Amino acid sequence: MPVSLTRGVHVAFAALVVTSALRYLTNHGPGGRWWLVVLLTLGVGAAYAVLVVLARRPATAAAHVVLGLLLAGWLVLVLVAPSFAWSAIPLFFVCRSLVPAPGAHVLVGAVAVVTGAALWQLSGGTDWAAAVAPLVVAVLLSLAYDAIARQATERVRLQREVAVLAERERVAREIHDTLAQSLSSAVLHLEAADQRWDDPSGDTRDTARDDVRQAAVVVRGALGQTRELVHDLVEPAAARDGVAPAELEAAVLSAARRHVPDAELTVVGEPTGVGPDVAHALARIAQSAVANTRRHAGPARLGLTITYLPDAVALDVFDDGRGFDVGAVASRTVGATGGFGLRAMRQRVEQLGGTITVESTPGEGTVVGVQLPAGAGREEGAR
Repeated sequence: MPVSLTRGVHVAFAALVVTSALRYLTNHGPGGRWWLVVLLTLGVGAAYAVLVVLARRPATAAAHVVLGLLLAGWLVLVLVAPSFAWSAIPLFFVCRSLVPAPGAHVLVGAVAVVTGAALWQLSGGTDWAAAVAPLVVAVLLSLAYDAIARQATERVRLQREVAVLAERERVAREIHDTLAQSLSSAVLHLEAADQRWDDPSGDTRDTARDDVRQAAVVVRGALGQTRELVHDLVEPAAARDGVAPAELEAAVLSAARRHVPDAELTVVGEPTGVGPDVAHALARIAQSAVANTRRHAGPARLGLTITYLPDAVALDVFDDGRGFDVGAVASRTVGATGGFGLRAMRQRVEQLGGTITVESTPGEGTVVGVQLPAGAGREEGAR
């Protein structure tokens, strides 16, 4: 049951039991069996309190035993003072929450029959509606409980599916921005080496060898990134308070130079520490943007700029390459041939509450601009 409903059931049971006990003592005075009513009321209250504690754990035999004692004490109370029958309503929920069906239906039905008989007796045997009403209420409450349980189960299922999809998207982004981009860069180096290898010129062959060596460096880097990704999936990295500006700038520049060795980074504004998620996102976005530029744009010049703002940090990646039609790329369906890069960038930025803009025109280069909240954990020590 929802926490608010559970608390309401507890309060309702206590209020009804106490009210019924006061009614009995007020109507019958200190004579008669008042002592029995008081003892039974205290016993039922104690059993209910123990049951509340046990109900916080998975269902156990002890909880079922205490529930049996509670129902037995309540039954004696109803026989002595029929007004205690009103406390059956919260007991319906208690039985349903602790006992699985169909046993719960049998218990609820028995409690409803006892309640109806007690209320019929309380009316002097004249009010048949009082005898039938508890059965009707029991059926309605059971239906309501079943509906609530189904909704809770469905909500848990949907939350689990959302979590699984989110994790799949995260892993896909990590693979795209690390392994896939690095392997793509290695392929470019190897293709360039293949084109130059048969050239009789010694200089050309030396360049081809350099391309092969560069491809090997990229593949080794991809292997290291893959190991880091697998390690993070098995054992997530510990949370950090913040990332220092120098560390952020080094990570962004290193990620860019994996694909364009002569990429340059410019820093604007007063450097300040950022959150670890922000630093990770900026490094991955820089790597993805630069890899896409090298693969598709053929630029003569590529640069990056990190701008520190009062409560945010911005990253711009710009080149003088071939450019592209932003609208056409944005509408492209993701497939085996690509199309995931911009989507992955947007997902990273949106999850951190930032903004991303892509400005490009065929033949006039491209600018990818990202702005993210600096994030928590900016300490003086990280400045």
